[in-house]
Amino acid sequence: MMGKNRRISKRVGSYAIHVIVIFFGIICLLPLWYIVVVSFSKASAVEGNMVGLLPVGFNTVAYEEVLGDTQFWRSFGISVCRVILAVIINTVLTVSMAYPLTKNKRQFKGRNIYMNLLIFAMLFNGGMVPTFLTLKNYHLLNTIWALVLPGAVPVFNVILMMNFMNGIPKALEEAAILDGATPLQVLLRVYIPCSGPVIATVSLFSVVGSWNDFYSGLLYITRSKNYPLMTYIQSITINMEDIVRNGTASEILRASQVSSQNLNAAKIVIAVIPLLIIYPLLQKYFITGIVIGSVKE
Repeated sequence: MMGKNRRISKRVGSYAIHVIVIFFGIICLLPLWYIVVVSFSKASAVEGNMVGLLPVGFNTVAYEEVLGDTQFWRSFGISVCRVILAVIINTVLTVSMAYPLTKNKRQFKGRNIYMNLLIFAMLFNGGMVPTFLTLKNYHLLNTIWALVLPGAVPVFNVILMMNFMNGIPKALEEAAILDGATPLQVLLRVYIPCSGPVIATVSLFSVVGSWNDFYSGLLYITRSKNYPLMTYIQSITINMEDIVRNGTASEILRASQVSSQNLNAAKIVIAVIPLLIIYPLLQKYFITGIVIGSVKE
């Protein structure tokens, strides 16, 4: 009888946990769903607060305004190139810096100096103006390198990867050295294959940070044709006075069907789609990498 009651209690507890998780999942999804609904609703309904869980006056004018211009696709391509370059550069430099820092002071005499410099750089930086002047002096303004190089070595990612590598058994490295492996071969054949979860984690950080960043584009890109996607989307506005004064009848009618709220909702939806595609592919590595890499023994 006691065993039966225990099984019933476990089953009830399991159902309760599922109900709670589903409830909080719905709470998390509702704001995103509302944004999607707003993006497909007519402007008058949005401005009149008449939009609920379903679109009112379903239309795609907001998306047509955002997507119907060649600059959108140019900016999309710039952001894709930026993400690819950022992931490659961040990963290579992060691994290259984290591996030597896993050695002790006897193996790497300057370890503590470099570690202190890293911590200092994580807490303090040169600031916006020195960074801008540095990029200007190197003639990097209005190039994709101005969006990639300032964040080429994320210190937090270096520390995360260093702690993960410290958890890899030293016996593997010793066995490779006994077989005649050089330090570079140890890194490539032992540490990197064992560091898949943390590499996926820092890559995800690079993708999200590079894709969502619009402020760097505002600072370092002065030509609108070179804007990354987030900067381009942030700059989209509707000036009804100019449209009424200079636009055709079809343009005036089209502009009257969309508001800033519709446009902002469409921007958010477009910005989230690539991340929703990428995150599930790396999610299985994310938890392992972030938990093990954040624990220092």
